[in-house]
Amino acid sequence: MSASAPQTIAVVGAGSWGTALAIQLARAGCRVRLGGVVEIDLLEAMVEDRENRRYLPDAAFPPALTAHPDLADCLSGADDVLVVVPSHGLRDTLGQIKPLLGSDTRVCWATKGFELATGKLPHQVAAEVLGPDMPVAVLSGPTFAKEVAAGLPSALTIASNDKAFARDLAEAISSDNFRAYTSDDIIGVEVGGAVKNALAIGAGMSDGLGFGANTRIALINRGLVELMRLGVALGAQKETFMGLAGMGDLVLTCTDDLSRNRRMGLALAAGTTVEEAQQEIQQVVEGVKAARAVHDVAHKLGIEMPIIDQVYSILYEGKTPREAVEALMTRELKHESESA
Repeated sequence: MSASAPQTIAVVGAGSWGTALAIQLARAGCRVRLGGVVEIDLLEAMVEDRENRRYLPDAAFPPALTAHPDLADCLSGADDVLVVVPSHGLRDTLGQIKPLLGSDTRVCWATKGFELATGKLPHQVAAEVLGPDMPVAVLSGPTFAKEVAAGLPSALTIASNDKAFARDLAEAISSDNFRAYTSDDIIGVEVGGAVKNALAIGAGMSDGLGFGANTRIALINRGLVELMRLGVALGAQKETFMGLAGMGDLVLTCTDDLSRNRRMGLALAAGTTVEEAQQEIQQVVEGVKAARAVHDVAHKLGIEMPIIDQVYSILYEGKTPREAVEALMTRELKHESESA
């Protein structure tokens, strides 16, 4: 870590991903405080256990990582704050940390998804809650918490409205087994993270129905087209979707069973209900809410996203996975470069 990188980072959100990022930051040389606004009992247990036995068992905390059940204590003296909560909890979490932030504290998040009630991306929510002038950043990419915590080689993207903040965070989190790239395309990085979870549910359903590799890659490829179409309409840079936070995250989430969203799709293909699958997975499956949010944003903007539409119909309108596949395959034939 360079001399300009932040020395103390507070991570707010003690689920599997928040814990994994806290472990990596501590491993890379930061002093890290792990806290949250819910599950205080979990944080209290972590003080004694020195690991997150509920969400990331057997991943021991490095010496520089401490758990803090009290939010004010967690944020006290932090140079930067990393918020790692589901999209539906971001606004409330930012509201709770706002009065506890120092005058020079910068905020980053690893939240993926549009806000369901408003259709806003995380940076728009942050601007409303924290003000438009604060340096902010988003962290996203093809990374599973279990593998990051285990120290397996990984890479992600940090996008910010402040180049120095992006560089500082990249230097703070990077190590011999972890590499962060920087970007100025906050919108593109956020859209990639928002859409891929819903598409991964579709990929899981495809594999669960036994459709094979041809179907899977067609879904991923055309899903990427839909993702890019929406992102560009929202102001993203097209090139971002060829990077880690776009194609990289999409392929990982659609193809590996560590993905909760893919596992949701597999369960739905087997005839399980959304509620039953959610209970079995025991962690938030972001793609369920993401499918509704992305569907609503796309329809508001007049952007055609046929795969997202079918995933939405399965989750919320009672369509079966096989009916959805038939609807996609029997659409009007088009030139590959056409808008839908």
